[in-house]
Amino acid sequence: MLNKIFNYVFSKKTAANTAADKLTMRERLAALKNLPLFFKLVWQTSKPLAFLDGFLRLLQSVLPLAVLYIGKLIIDQVVMLTRAGNQHFSHTHLWQLIVMEFGVIILMTALGKIINLVDALLGELLTYRTSIKIMTHAATLDLDQFEDAGFYDKLERARQQTTGRALLLSQVFGQFQDFITIGFLAAGLIAFNPWLMLVLLVSIIPSFIGEAYFNAKNYNLIRSQTHGRREMEYLNLIGSSDDSAKEIRLFDLSGFFINRFKNISGRFYQATKNLEVRRTLLGVFLTLPGSIGYYVAFVFIIKGVLAGTITIGHLTFLIGSIRQLGMLSQNVMNRVSMIAKGALHLRDFFDFFRIQPRFTPSKNPRPFPKPIKHGFVFENVGFKYLNSNRWANRHLSFTLHAGEKLALVGENGAGKTTLVKLLVRLYEPTEGRILLDGHDLREYDLGELRSEIGIIFQDYLRYQMTTAENIAMGNVKEKDNRPLIINSAKQSLANLIIERLPETHDQMLGRKFNNGVELSGGEWQKIALARAYMRNSQLMILDEPTAALDARAEYEVFERFAELTKD
Repeated sequence: MLNKIFNYVFSKKTAANTAADKLTMRERLAALKNLPLFFKLVWQTSKPLAFLDGFLRLLQSVLPLAVLYIGKLIIDQVVMLTRAGNQHFSHTHLWQLIVMEFGVIILMTALGKIINLVDALLGELLTYRTSIKIMTHAATLDLDQFEDAGFYDKLERARQQTTGRALLLSQVFGQFQDFITIGFLAAGLIAFNPWLMLVLLVSIIPSFIGEAYFNAKNYNLIRSQTHGRREMEYLNLIGSSDDSAKEIRLFDLSGFFINRFKNISGRFYQATKNLEVRRTLLGVFLTLPGSIGYYVAFVFIIKGVLAGTITIGHLTFLIGSIRQLGMLSQNVMNRVSMIAKGALHLRDFFDFFRIQPRFTPSKNPRPFPKPIKHGFVFENVGFKYLNSNRWANRHLSFTLHAGEKLALVGENGAGKTTLVKLLVRLYEPTEGRILLDGHDLREYDLGELRSEIGIIFQDYLRYQMTTAENIAMGNVKEKDNRPLIINSAKQSLANLIIERLPETHDQMLGRKFNNGVELSGGEWQKIALARAYMRNSQLMILDEPTAALDARAEYEVFERFAELTKD
C-alpha cells in the first residue's frame, strides 16, 4: 500500500517536464545565449573582484610564453658557451636569464594563488546572490504554482545551480585565459610553419565532438532525474527528521524508506555508470588523433634540427609550445563542452526567473477602506487548482458583513481553507468574483489587503527561532516591538506558556539549534495564534485555531477571541 501511495505521489510528471527531458542541438546552442546573462550576474555580484579576476588572468596568460622564450635563450646561451669552450664569453648574461626565468615562475605561482583566492571569494558571493535571487523571485509567485509538481522540478533545478555556478565562473574565466595563451603560442608556431598549427588543430576536433556529445547526454540524464532526486531528498528528510521519528519507530518504517531510497539511487547510479563507461571507452579512441598530431609535429621539428635549420634552443621552444598547445587545446575543447553543459544548466536557472505570477497587482490600486463599511461579497465564486479538472469550490455566493462573526462549518475537504485563501488573495477565483465594499478585490493593493488581515492557518509553521521571533512573524516589521509581542501573547493565552520557559520571550523553540525547547502541539498552536494578533487587523481569520488544544483550552481561546472582538 505504501509503495502505491509513493508511486502515485511521485510518478506524476507534467507533460511539459517530460518533453523537456531531451533537448535538440538547436536548443543546446540556444542555451549559450544564457552566458551573457551569467556575465552580467557575475559583474553585478562584485565589480571590483570581477575586474581583478579578469586583469590577473590576462597577465597570467602571457607568462607561459615568456617562460618558454627565456628557456630558449638559456639553452642557446649554454650551447654557445659550450662551443666557445667558456673562454671568450662572460656567463653574466646566462645567469641573468636564469634569474629572470626564476622570477617569472615565482610570479606565475603567486598569480595562480591570488586568482584562486579571487575565484573563491567571487564564487562564494555569487552563490549567496543567486540563492537570494531565487528566494526573492519565489516570494512573488502564486501559491497554487507551488502546488504543482512541474513547478517544483523547475525550482529544484534552479536551486541546484546556486552551488554549481562558482565552478562555471572559474571555467569561463579560465577559458578566456587559455584562449589568450593559445593565441600567443600559436603565433610562435605559425611564424615557424603555419601547416604545423593546422595539423594540431584538426587532430583535437574528434575529442571535442565526443565530449560535447556526452555532456549533452549527461545533461539530459540529470534533467530526467530531477523528479526522482526530489523524491530521494524527501525520503532522506523524512527518514532522519525529528517530526517523523515517532511514526517511523512505531510503525517500523525505516526499512521501507531505506529500500525506497536504495532503489531510486541504484537506478540513477546504473544510468550514470553506463553513460560514463561509454564516454571513457569512446574517449580513448577519440584522443588518438590528438596524440598522432602531436608526434607528427614533433618529428617535423626533429628533422629541422638534424638538417641544421633549427637551433637546440628553438627546438625546446617549439616542443614546449606544441606540448602546451596540446594540453591547453585539450583543456579548452573539454572546457567548451563543459561550459556548454553549464549553459544548459544556466537555462534551468534563468528559466525559473521567466516564470511569472499569473495574477498581477492593479496598476492603480484602490485605497483599502478604513474602516470596512459593508463587507465582503462572494458572487458565484468557483476555484480549480492548477492542472486539475476538479472544482475545490463552486457556486459560492454569500456576504460577510462588516463587524460580523461568521463560522464556516463543513466536512474535511469541503473547501473551507480554500475559501479563506481566496479571501486573502493567495488564490484567484477561476470563475466569479469577490467584492469588498462594492469593488472587486483585485482592485485593491495586495500588500495593503493582507496587512489588514490577521490570519492563522491550521498548517502553521513552527519556526526554529526564539519565542518573540515566532510571534513577530505575524508582523515582521514590528519584530523589535516587545510590548506588542507581549500583548499578542496575552491575547492568545500564550503568555502562560512563555512565563514557564527558562528564557521566556528569548527562549529558542524547537530542537534544531542549541538550547532549544520543544513545545506540545497545543502550546505551539497558542504561539502561532499570537501571530494573528500582531496586526491591528480589520479582519481576523482563524482556520481551525484550536485543533491541537484540549476542551478546556479551546473554550478559553474562543472566550478570549469573543472578548477581544466584541466591539
